[in-house]
Amino acid sequence: MSKDMKIAVIESDRARAIGIIDALKEDGWQDVVVLGDVTGLARKLAALEPDLVLIDLDNPSRDALEQVSAASDPQGRPVAMFVDRSDDEMTKAAVAAGLSAYVVGELRPERIRPVLKTAIARFQMMSQMRLELAAAKQALADRKTLDRAKGILMRAKGLGEEDAYALLRKTAMSQNRKVIDVAQALLTASDLLG
Repeated sequence: MSKDMKIAVIESDRARAIGIIDALKEDGWQDVVVLGDVTGLARKLAALEPDLVLIDLDNPSRDALEQVSAASDPQGRPVAMFVDRSDDEMTKAAVAAGLSAYVVGELRPERIRPVLKTAIARFQMMSQMRLELAAAKQALADRKTLDRAKGILMRAKGLGEEDAYALLRKTAMSQNRKVIDVAQALLTASDLLG
């Protein structure tokens, strides 16, 4: 876990904010910024560009949770939230908001490091899963495009499936293009010609 990460701490209580800063600095993090007011939070976080967001709220409302999670961009950076109290609805809202860590109970200095490590690890795991899902969706879309292009060639030229694919591949190689790009161009031309 890199200690040169910029951490934005959202805490309205000055004494608690100082305690969090002290704990973070004692653990080696030096680039810590405290935001005491959630007004204009999205703009403030966009200007700060923190690597990680640590939120400490006494008893957040669902609206506050949604505002904080939207402003802190849980898909763009790890977000750890400490709350003093919670219920089933708040827990579900936190999970739906994509928080990397949602900890119920008093924020004590000795809990910060393990929670941040967990938040970072969970964020990295979720980011990897999002990338893999996007790649799988793209592969499926590409497969459908190739199958449609092969079907057009099979009907138009009386080819078998393997020969249709070989023709797509040969064309792609001769034009120094990807097979999927040639298939997409064939579909576009077919759509235009009706």
